[in-house]
Amino acid sequence: MTGAGQPGFAGAVIRLEDMAKTYRIGEVDVHALRRVSLTIERGGFWAILGPSGSGKSTLMNLIGCLDRPTSGRYWLDGANVEDLEDDELSAYRLRHLGFVFQSFNLIPQLTVRENIELPMYYRGTPPAESVKRAEHLAELVGLSDRLAHRPVELSGGQCQRVAIARALANDPPVILADEPTGNLDSRTGEQIMEMLCGLHREGRTLILVTHESRVAGYAEKRLWLKDGAVERIEGGAA
Repeated sequence: MTGAGQPGFAGAVIRLEDMAKTYRIGEVDVHALRRVSLTIERGGFWAILGPSGSGKSTLMNLIGCLDRPTSGRYWLDGANVEDLEDDELSAYRLRHLGFVFQSFNLIPQLTVRENIELPMYYRGTPPAESVKRAEHLAELVGLSDRLAHRPVELSGGQCQRVAIARALANDPPVILADEPTGNLDSRTGEQIMEMLCGLHREGRTLILVTHESRVAGYAEKRLWLKDGAVERIEGGAA
């Protein structure tokens, strides 16, 4: 089933209905996320905030199709995620989502070019095409002269630029950024945020998790979580 026939889908790229996630730890149920409903419009810029343990990372993992909810429904770009088998979900994630992580998550043994190429490799892009696109993306993030370098030879800001280029490898409509400035100094963090804002201005949907109000200030809408539930939304109606 797709989202095309569902109410409220006009202009939406992400829609959650009563999304919940419960973890079983021993004999105790831990409710990491409690019946979250949310609609994110195509081309929107959202920040997810809340204290430690509020459910930010759980929500991001569910939106990113890195985990499945215990209950509730999720449509991503018109597709009902529940209907997708694991291999279908992986393929759909590769096409529709790009990820930027606080710890960069680069493969240390690979060069800058090879790290950028990785999502294209998993998608089955022809090698010649992936090399050409990786070089183009490295140029976009200002790392054309670092293509043969490995992560250990780069600064934190340069590693995050590689991560942004990798997130763009398959030209996804949605970029998910989890604390993208968390391991960077303030000046470099501002540069990374300006780069992410540039992606939003190009029409991509941008969703970031942050604990910094300054970083959240870049977003058009801010969703606050508390104890796994939506506490409030600022900047417009959900």
